[in-house]
Amino acid sequence: MQEKKPKNKLGLKLLIIGALILVLLIPSAMIMSLIREREMRRDEAIFEVSEKWGHEQTISGPIISIPYKRHLKDEKGNWNIYTYYIHFLPDELTIKSEIEPEIRYRGIFEVVLYNTILEINGNFSSIDLKKFNISQNDILWDEAFFSVGITHMKGIKESIQVKWNDSVLDVNPGIESSDILTSGFSTRINIKTENENNEFAFNINLNGSGKLNFTPLGKETFVEVISDWNNPSFTGEFLPESREVTSEGFSANWKILQLNRNYPQSWIGNKYYIDSSAFGVELLLPVDEYQKNMRTVKYAIMFILLTFLSFFMMETLNRKKIHPFQYLLVGTALIIFYTLLLSISEHLSFVYAYLIASISTIALITAYTKSVLKDKKLTSIIAFILIILYCFLYVLLQLQDYALLLGSIGLFVILAVVMYISRKINWYTGSS
Repeated sequence: MQEKKPKNKLGLKLLIIGALILVLLIPSAMIMSLIREREMRRDEAIFEVSEKWGHEQTISGPIISIPYKRHLKDEKGNWNIYTYYIHFLPDELTIKSEIEPEIRYRGIFEVVLYNTILEINGNFSSIDLKKFNISQNDILWDEAFFSVGITHMKGIKESIQVKWNDSVLDVNPGIESSDILTSGFSTRINIKTENENNEFAFNINLNGSGKLNFTPLGKETFVEVISDWNNPSFTGEFLPESREVTSEGFSANWKILQLNRNYPQSWIGNKYYIDSSAFGVELLLPVDEYQKNMRTVKYAIMFILLTFLSFFMMETLNRKKIHPFQYLLVGTALIIFYTLLLSISEHLSFVYAYLIASISTIALITAYTKSVLKDKKLTSIIAFILIILYCFLYVLLQLQDYALLLGSIGLFVILAVVMYISRKINWYTGSS
């Protein structure tokens, strides 16, 4: 006796479609890897250009460091002499910076560079060593030095002279003590030990790339930055007290007190870490195409699922036959959209790249659907669905803060429409 063939093939078809969706997730993951690889190449290009021009810069200082001798007994009972440093921070520190940005290219990649003239001045109050309980005989006043930290010395474009009280001092590269600063310049100074201020002033002509940061070492620190770059991001531990960003550029002002940070005005050795209090500005490129491409490809599973679901409903409700291989070709077209978007966005703006890639994909799938279904009405419906999906995705990409809310509402509406359309389908026989 021959077994009857099951009338219902919908379950098997759904199983095959599900398997195809899982298979198509493999190239989706490969595209994510490709985006990360292109982003790494972009970062390498930025690093190579910045290495020759100047990396991100952080200005720390000035700091006065006074060495003293300490007599310590070792395990064998012998007395040894060690040198330690007492570090003093300024009472008032004022920094003015005018940033002149420029964009350079390494291949197809853009690199944001800048040059800035830093005007730095302020004062140190009288140096008081009484609280450290150090003998005057152990203090090496002649070896006291004034130091400023700069993260990338290659960016210095002109010689630097420090006006210290009534003297003008030349500086030397490097810092004698690495307790606080590891890179920068320094100069020996004569310190007024009476109850008087020690005033300083100097300028730095500095190249850098991407970011310019400062550390608030003053008891009161005032920083003013202006530039004609119109897409800044204020980064670090402190936001500007006032700022103005227009299409012509930006200006920002910070005022930071000693009480706003986690280290005092003076200490011995490397007890405190000042870099954690750094703040500043980053010169952003208007569009990070790789970040947007990565966000786009994360929706690949939704696109494949909804497109396959649309074809399946067409097939079921209109008694059309679509082969699994044809599903696979349509899915491949959906995947190629992301490679088109990535490659075009490296040469054009993301908006134009998205428009070109989406129109090409919609046109390809629509033409293929027409040749398969041979029905203008059904083809028009598929084209309309694809247009809605790609417009919906573009809106999601633009509304980053509300992407989850809009995406959830959109999926809910799609589910409601599918439930409504499929309400009369007899899933056991495959008829409506």
